[in-house]
Amino acid sequence: MLAFALTLLAAAAAAVRPVVALGSSCTSPLGPGTAAPGDPFWMQNIKHQGISAFNSNPASYQVFRNVKDFGAKGDGVTDDTAAINNAISSGNRCGGGTCDSSTTTPAVVYFPAGTYKVSTPIIAYYYTQLIGDARNPPTLLADAGFTGMAVIDADPYIPNGGGAQWYVNQNNFYRTVRNFVIDLRQMPASASATGIHWQVSQATSLMNIVFEMSTASGNAHQGIWMENGSGGFMGDLVFNGGKYGMWVGNQQFTVRNVTVNNANTAIYSIWNWGWTFQSITINNCQVGFDLLTGGTTQSTQTVGAVAIIDAFAANTPIFLRTSEPSNGKLAGSLVLNNVHLTNVPTAVGVVGGATVLAGGTTTIASWVQGNVFHGTSQTPQFVQGSVAAPTKPSSLLDSAGRIFGKMHPQYQDYAVDQFVSVRDQGAKGDGKTDDTAALQAVFNKFSGCKIIFVDAGTYLISSTLTIPAGTQIVGEAWSVIMGGGSAFQDENNPTVMVRVGSPGDEGIVEISDIVFTTRGPAPGAIVVEWNVHSDEQGGAGMWDSHIRLGGAAGTNLLVSNCPAGSTSTSCAAAFLALHLTPQSNAYLEGTWVWNADHDLDSGGSQQTTIFSARGILSESQGPVWMIGTASEHLTLYQYSLVNAANHYMGLIQTETPYYQPVPAPPAPFSVNSNYHDPTFSSSQTSAWAVHITSSQNIIIFGAGLYSFFQNYGQSCLNTNSCQSQIFDIDNESSVSVYSLSTVGVTWQLSVAEQGVIPSSAGPNGFADTATVWTK
Repeated sequence: MLAFALTLLAAAAAAVRPVVALGSSCTSPLGPGTAAPGDPFWMQNIKHQGISAFNSNPASYQVFRNVKDFGAKGDGVTDDTAAINNAISSGNRCGGGTCDSSTTTPAVVYFPAGTYKVSTPIIAYYYTQLIGDARNPPTLLADAGFTGMAVIDADPYIPNGGGAQWYVNQNNFYRTVRNFVIDLRQMPASASATGIHWQVSQATSLMNIVFEMSTASGNAHQGIWMENGSGGFMGDLVFNGGKYGMWVGNQQFTVRNVTVNNANTAIYSIWNWGWTFQSITINNCQVGFDLLTGGTTQSTQTVGAVAIIDAFAANTPIFLRTSEPSNGKLAGSLVLNNVHLTNVPTAVGVVGGATVLAGGTTTIASWVQGNVFHGTSQTPQFVQGSVAAPTKPSSLLDSAGRIFGKMHPQYQDYAVDQFVSVRDQGAKGDGKTDDTAALQAVFNKFSGCKIIFVDAGTYLISSTLTIPAGTQIVGEAWSVIMGGGSAFQDENNPTVMVRVGSPGDEGIVEISDIVFTTRGPAPGAIVVEWNVHSDEQGGAGMWDSHIRLGGAAGTNLLVSNCPAGSTSTSCAAAFLALHLTPQSNAYLEGTWVWNADHDLDSGGSQQTTIFSARGILSESQGPVWMIGTASEHLTLYQYSLVNAANHYMGLIQTETPYYQPVPAPPAPFSVNSNYHDPTFSSSQTSAWAVHITSSQNIIIFGAGLYSFFQNYGQSCLNTNSCQSQIFDIDNESSVSVYSLSTVGVTWQLSVAEQGVIPSSAGPNGFADTATVWTK
């Protein structure tokens, strides 16, 4: 529990900081938390008046649910399973295998401190946040006779359903679990006991969880089981004991700050296209990473790519092993960077085979297994050995020389009276009242001396909303800020919807559990403009916050008016999703920018054609951390870096719009040089996933860039011809790329818009992989 306690203490310390601007009601900055030692987490006692604006009955629908209000005892003796599941499911929520998704039935399910015994799985419905008391995390105790998939199940299998599940694994969005101890130790050591079944996709997170499992020899316990999906982020986790800390298979994922103690295998992976592991600590295990490898075709898919940065392993015989030898060619890409070993005899090995890289007590600076490319050469060199380490700007590193990371702020040491509710201050959140003035008044009055609690709801704004430097914002079940109206409808005169800091602002901003969206048509909306600069690492940041464009109730951009193949100009959702301006810096963790390819609220995940011009544009000089971020289906690009510097990006994930090349970019928009848009030749008929111009010290540590369609057809996947080029770096930029996986493209990476890395060089399962590209 020590690491868990240290995590909480570090988060509390990080919440105390100076601010530059103070609201008009403030006489002094917020300062440290004033919760008394015996007080519960503020979330328990703050007034809960959040609503679901587009629920069929918003007046009666309950967003916040305390499990004790539904009969849970938390005494460690009573079986609380039924009460907890009733707290989750009440209100005709989206689950049971008959509802694939819904944004209109959100829920925060809160667990006060205590020990909650369960005998069958806790079912995590769609759009659910399971949150424990962050001051005294509750224990979910599996009964000795527990039966079922896992203590928490995020995607149940339907009995006698032939493998069918409640949700489509690639569309299993919007869910989080945080602040728990999950204890399997009353179950027999021989039982296949699992803490969490986590088959999920984007906009999902696991955070601040300790898994307690058997330490008996030959035990069958595991902390996380994940067999499929398209994630996702998890971080700040501790696994004690077990056969496996994590048993995982998923297209892509980012994992940060995970500790595994006394497991047989810390992390076992059966398949992926690409995972990034940052700041992993492994103590007293038999194997650190155990990877099933060797499959290089879609039908034989195994682990495609693993990138590990800033790892520590001690008293563990094998740090990493693959199931098959590489035999001198790509069959599972590996990247190890800054890996510290203490009494680890084998750094890299093969099951039943040779030691590939000897260990001991040593540091692995930079070692890879896979195809390495340099400059404009189209010919890879297969390397199983050391390569030059990337230059890491000091601004990106913590005091120990690791890539900086920061846990989602929870303000657990703060008292209820240190928060202010926007609904208490007159905002409605009903999706129809103009809340611009009410929200702006809250920020102007309380920023810097109160934490702003945005009660669950949809807050419509009709003009620019400015969030001053010094603001800390907490949402509830992904509170929505939605811009709509004439101010955002002129593509030739784009208008900022939410401005985070005014130009030149210095100070902190923390935004968590918020969704930014538009009410269409909004072709002139710059959804979030990020101006704030903080001298404190991670002082300006967003956690578990997303930009969702169309595809949800209230947006006017649904399958009913924007079906797949539509070319209607009324189906435009945004000019630019997120703009990091030159003087800003930012820490973004788990952020998902999604221009909806399907409708979340009309049933059946029906495809839509919605147009949003630009994804994430960064002109920031840094430091910028993009940890577990994704940007999908924007018309011109998903990520564009222009005159930027000092960025760490890992893992990043993109998808090209399904409708392209009909029309081809920039249509239905126009190139705008004021925003440094790339130009599009006649041969570039699809959006850029990543476009980098005149930028320095950029590290991309894990990327999954996918092009699945041509005008909604998928035959192009058979020939990697859904688009020609997807990732471009100009001749002036300084970029290091590691663990790059692509799908459906001819060229994985281009220099000055000339193809350099052919996908044909790196077949690696369904995806193609380049292990390293440097200039």
